[in-house]
Amino acid sequence: MAVTCPLCAAPVLAEHAFCEACGHELGAPACAACGAQAVDADGYCERCGLRQPTGRDEAELTLPGGAAAVTHKGLRRARNEDAMALLEAGDVTVAVVCDGVGSSPRADEASAVAVEIAAPALARGTGPAEAFALAGKAVAKLGSSPDDAPACTYVSAVVAGGRATLAWAGDSRVYWLPHGAGPVSAVRLTDDHATSTGEITAWLGADAGDWKPSVRVFEPPGPGSLLVCSDGLWRYLDGHTVPGTAVHPDGRPLDLARELLRHALGCGGHDNVTIVLIPLGGQHG
Repeated sequence: MAVTCPLCAAPVLAEHAFCEACGHELGAPACAACGAQAVDADGYCERCGLRQPTGRDEAELTLPGGAAAVTHKGLRRARNEDAMALLEAGDVTVAVVCDGVGSSPRADEASAVAVEIAAPALARGTGPAEAFALAGKAVAKLGSSPDDAPACTYVSAVVAGGRATLAWAGDSRVYWLPHGAGPVSAVRLTDDHATSTGEITAWLGADAGDWKPSVRVFEPPGPGSLLVCSDGLWRYLDGHTVPGTAVHPDGRPLDLARELLRHALGCGGHDNVTIVLIPLGGQHG
């Protein structure tokens, strides 16, 4: 049987590692879309251009203290460029959500590095602005210049002593979902760093400048759940109410997170979706 290069179709010898005609690596992984063995070291298919899916495209996470998180690549994206972290350290719960900026290169790497650096720092007691700065330095190192600068938004929540300390840059958000018997509407706790047309004005990355995050301390008026999310969810929250049975002291945060994910996907799922829920207030505080 004749052997050909999967990229240029030139004849090749089975024992060769590279195509002599185009230089393509013959042992490259197969593309998830077109099937060609043409995926390069950066994860792109050299034939169809698709950036390959990763193991984080769909994930769920729960903590013994009750917090839960889900993330999904959505219905229109080839991969998930959101990243999340959810940790417990004693009586402290830490959540970090970052959304890769789609116009930047390797945006998924930026969000992954940011949560990997910021979440453990916050769990160790590092202040919100200091943890943000550490994450910013790590993301900035991914780009050799402002023209090659992976970037992401950032939002963190540290829950301890019955209150939450929030820090953010960009348009990832935090909401409050009060417990109740009837339909519940989300109460927004953060303000976007964005223009009136939606372009973000603050982010993490080599081209971000000397930006400091907004910080807010939130003390809940009663029992409820803190919702930390990317824009893949909040774009569908306006006018949406959550059944009171879902936001209830006896309910499971993971069930509510799944319900919110179904809502986002049912509305079109145009972007990656990340949802973190942390019970707060009342017996949870």
